[in-house]
Amino acid sequence: MKSSFSSNLMVFMAIMVASMQLYGTMAQTTHVVGDTMGWTIPQGGATAYTTWASQQTFTVGDILVFNFANGAHDVAEVSAAAYDPCTSTNPISLSTTSPTSLTLTTAGTHYYICTFTSHCQIGQKLTINVSAAATTPPTTPTTPTSPPTASTPPSMTPTTPASPPTATPTPPSTTPMEPCPPTSSPSSSPMSPPTATSGNTTPPPSNGAPSFTFMVPATLLAMGLVFLNY
Repeated sequence: MKSSFSSNLMVFMAIMVASMQLYGTMAQTTHVVGDTMGWTIPQGGATAYTTWASQQTFTVGDILVFNFANGAHDVAEVSAAAYDPCTSTNPISLSTTSPTSLTLTTAGTHYYICTFTSHCQIGQKLTINVSAAATTPPTTPTTPTSPPTASTPPSMTPTTPASPPTATPTPPSTTPMEPCPPTSSPSSSPMSPPTATSGNTTPPPSNGAPSFTFMVPATLLAMGLVFLNY
């Protein structure tokens, strides 16, 4: 496929070059000097060729055609210094055969005269101004671009959620709460001595230690508080 593309590209470029050459050929303009009058001694003097030149547009690549009688005239391109005094020595070019075709290869002012005696002085001379050819930039064939490369789809790997911070429980205090000892209020009145009775005599309770019935509920309350703290 690569060789086929290269072959097609070469054919396309060859067609483009041929088209540009054909366009350049078609763009050239041929100017017949003096039209039907030709290249001769004009009746109106040098003004005749000045008027003819003012009606033309000269561009690099155009062609000048001089029609004259062989052996009676010639055409020489001279410098600006040699044009006004009609000096025919050391011309830029000289042609003695009709018709003479000269291609305009450079822009600027060009000067032409007939070198036969007195022909230039009586008006057989021509001045033209040549413009540069309009440059058309060559068309560069467009190289087909490669198809875009499919991009890799983004990874669908799920992200692992961050673990929540572990709360470290504070262990409750294991020290059991000590129950408050009951406050014994002394009697305001002195105790009456026990009355002697017959039979068994019950001794009075001691005021120095709490009774068993009071200690059991207090102990259970302390154990319950400890259990609740856990």
